[in-house]
Amino acid sequence: MKIPGFPGKRQRTAPSPDRKSTFLLPALRHWYPWVRQLLDWAVTSGSVLLCLLMLPTRLPGMELLGIGPNWVLIWVVAWSVKRSLFVGAFAGIVIGLLQDGMTSPNPTHAISLGIVGMLTGLIQKQRFIQEDFISIALIVFGMAVLADTIFAVQLSFTGDRKVEDIWTYYQRVALASAILSSLWAPVVYYPLNRWWQQTKLIRNS
Repeated sequence: MKIPGFPGKRQRTAPSPDRKSTFLLPALRHWYPWVRQLLDWAVTSGSVLLCLLMLPTRLPGMELLGIGPNWVLIWVVAWSVKRSLFVGAFAGIVIGLLQDGMTSPNPTHAISLGIVGMLTGLIQKQRFIQEDFISIALIVFGMAVLADTIFAVQLSFTGDRKVEDIWTYYQRVALASAILSSLWAPVVYYPLNRWWQQTKLIRNS
């Protein structure tokens, strides 16, 4: 049975999510397209730079057994989760090479981050995984363990260290990094995903 509305008042319908999202950046819609594109590139590249600079940073609550969150891996997951596997793999390789420039190119981070971007892009998230912070945290947790495992395999092939010592150390590193990265993943994922969604809606409107 349908309950009639009160007289003198209109029935209000909730706006669609797409419609609400376009209202969050009203001024941006009136900018020139090339200005919006430059701003989008600036936000994306700036977030990559910030994640790279955050890697050696140890703030209170961001350290476990001397290990901090893998910020660049979180960024790769946030970028790749709604893009194709080729785009995700390319972004992972590029950011891995940038991380190599800050640390050491041997062994390289490009392989592990490239595989992370590819596998994240393969996940049909909109079909199999509900979009929320828990699912993103679970993806980051699994990818962090995978990335550290790939890095340990590369160290094992270099031959300058004992394999037993490498795997004993990286068992602790992988677990600590996966826990912290999954806990801090929403801090990176939410604002970036919100920005990319809204810029896409503005481009398509």
